[in-house]
Amino acid sequence: MAKDTHISKAIAIAFVVLTISAIAGLITMIILYKAQISAMNPTPPPTVPSTTTVLPPTMRLPRSVIPESYEVFLRFPFYTKILEVVNVTSPNQTTNFSGNTTIHFQCVQRTSTIYIHSMELEVSEAKVFNRNTDGEIQVSSMSSHEDHSEFLVIELNEALESGGNYSLSLVFVGELYHNFDGAYISSYTEGVPSHEGDKSADRNVFPCFDEPEMKAVFNVTIIHRRQTTALANAPVDKIQLIDDWKYTRFHSTPKMSTYLFAFAVSEFEATASSYEPVVIKTYARPEAVAAGHTKYAAEITGKILSFYENLFEIKYMQQKLDQIALPDLSPAAMENWGLITYQEGALLYEEGASSSLQKESIATIIAHELAHQWFGNLVTMKWWNQLFLKEGFATYISCFAVDHVEPSFNMVTFILQGADANNRQVDVAKFMDSWTKQIGYPVITINTTSGEISQKHFLFNDSSQSSLVWDVPIQIWDELISSSGDWLLANVNCTGYYRVNYNPENWEALLTQLETNRSLIPLMNRMQLIDDAFNLARAKIVNVTLALNVTRFLYNETDFHPWDSAMRNFQYIYLMFDRTEVYGPMQVRFLKTFLPCDIQNNNLKKYYRNSAVKLSLQSQTLAVQVACNSGLPDCVAMAKRMFGLWMKDNTNIIHPNLRHWIYCEAVASGGKEEWDFAWSQYQSTNDTSEKYHLRHALSCTKKIWLLNRYLGYTLDPEKIQQVDAAEIVSSISKSVAGQVLAWNFIRAHWDYLSHGGPAVLIHAVTSRFSTQFELQEVIAHVSLS
Repeated sequence: MAKDTHISKAIAIAFVVLTISAIAGLITMIILYKAQISAMNPTPPPTVPSTTTVLPPTMRLPRSVIPESYEVFLRFPFYTKILEVVNVTSPNQTTNFSGNTTIHFQCVQRTSTIYIHSMELEVSEAKVFNRNTDGEIQVSSMSSHEDHSEFLVIELNEALESGGNYSLSLVFVGELYHNFDGAYISSYTEGVPSHEGDKSADRNVFPCFDEPEMKAVFNVTIIHRRQTTALANAPVDKIQLIDDWKYTRFHSTPKMSTYLFAFAVSEFEATASSYEPVVIKTYARPEAVAAGHTKYAAEITGKILSFYENLFEIKYMQQKLDQIALPDLSPAAMENWGLITYQEGALLYEEGASSSLQKESIATIIAHELAHQWFGNLVTMKWWNQLFLKEGFATYISCFAVDHVEPSFNMVTFILQGADANNRQVDVAKFMDSWTKQIGYPVITINTTSGEISQKHFLFNDSSQSSLVWDVPIQIWDELISSSGDWLLANVNCTGYYRVNYNPENWEALLTQLETNRSLIPLMNRMQLIDDAFNLARAKIVNVTLALNVTRFLYNETDFHPWDSAMRNFQYIYLMFDRTEVYGPMQVRFLKTFLPCDIQNNNLKKYYRNSAVKLSLQSQTLAVQVACNSGLPDCVAMAKRMFGLWMKDNTNIIHPNLRHWIYCEAVASGGKEEWDFAWSQYQSTNDTSEKYHLRHALSCTKKIWLLNRYLGYTLDPEKIQQVDAAEIVSSISKSVAGQVLAWNFIRAHWDYLSHGGPAVLIHAVTSRFSTQFELQEVIAHVSLS
């Protein structure tokens, strides 16, 4: 999974993703792979309560029975294309679906009760068979737990014996919703956005053993309207046409977790990729395919897949790989094995409308989801509290994949360093224990005067106590600079996952070096020094003055990554102080320290016109972003002029790379006329990139009544798709006035808004909170929810 498509993934390499050192991670996951692949027999008997007829502890399924395979039949009678008058009132048009499943399992501990998961399904006709004797075992009762366990409990008249092979057959009926859980309807209107289809997973679709460790093989048959196409995890085995119905049977999947089970029924079309022997297809709305919006994804997917196969020395396990762009999906993408689902904006690239950052984001998200085909799908965590093992590594390794297919993105700015196999091996397990079995990461403190090196758990709360320690391989770069004295730099190229603090003398020497000849400090460390200093200040380990002084060298910095690091960290400072009296002086200091002199002198044009300024494309875009966010007069004038021309003669001359910020500034400095124009453009366009820019711009207005109008629109799916509602509320909350409105709004409409991503929504709306009173408000809301 992936989210936040506009943050450079190079930053993730340095500070979020390096949950493990590169080579140790590879070795560890390959070891896990070999262990799992060799254990194809049923799981050995686990330790469970002496009786399984009561609710098992911690809401986990007991391990008395272990699934081996599923036979799943799903029937979807709805029409995917709603034609006005013809079938909109037809009795055949329904959002219900039905099906049956047979689960083949082995009993590993004697029991007379079967626990499985089922959610919002009407389940009936439970039958249990002994596959060793072909005899039926009578079911005495079937009931559902009315709690968060979502257990379906099947009581038997006689016990299942340990070592026996059995089958459980069930019939079920469910309903398709629009809330992105389980099987749901994703819709669009031809010509302007949204058509019906569905994507599913686990217990909302059919009763199953819905825990990641309980892997099984899935054999799926989908019954759907004749004019539609069905996709699933595995390739199509056979299609049979009967009257108005199409019976699509798929080949068996590899042994996999239920959360990776997926299917789609739609009238989408596909763009094929040339990659042998895997058949790769990228599906989207027919008009998006015809316009070439799937072309970029189709071009790079095979290249990324090949890169991973060569790097991991393990072939992709399936014969096909489908990718599908859905009009609405939460989160941005999901790595379902063989059928990866994406939000449209995360997969479709539109020449002339999508920005360079969006192109980079698409490549990164594809690389992330493809990495999961190995790290997550092939090798899977046992429980959800270990998600970081797959998510962290997939994000980390995706940067190398993108750098391989798109080196111009400058995703990887350091070398993946190997390890001496003879000295480091199979010690890997011991080394990794401190990183995989503990939360957080350390801060290493180096005193160049005394020679002392120490570590402690890095925590923002300076009053918290922790005794955790980590195995940390420290790489140090010691240089002698005659003009400024000795300085020492640790964690060279950010190859380790830790922060570094120094004694004041070494900090000052490093700052002097950055200002006099920054090229002697590696690029990744220029970014790291900024990020470490600001986060150490936030944790009250160093003074905030030090953090601000680390940015002095940016006045002449031309690379994107240190800029980006500073921008993200300044954002936190702004959030904490933009409601206080120090905001004005802080803004003046920021402009003088951070912005290049050309921008400070209102010479903004050269930053968006392929000028002689030797900045990367990302840096040019960031420079304009900073100028606009800072209210620089030249940016305000440019935004008003360009947006005004668009409003006057319907000619949009704004470069796609700048639209996100120019649209925002134009709406912010304008009034009702500019807002209404942006809203009309949002309603009329079917370009996903353009809709994203306009959604953001509409939240930039400083008119309270317009913000309230926009918030109201998020509750109307005819105006704003539900999947976009949380993003809009989060965007509105980024301004001081909008934050108050958004906080009150989500408390009043939490049930509706939370479907689009509750964690992201809460984080955005509460990002300015810094007082005890505000903390209590959040706690009160969470307890009520």
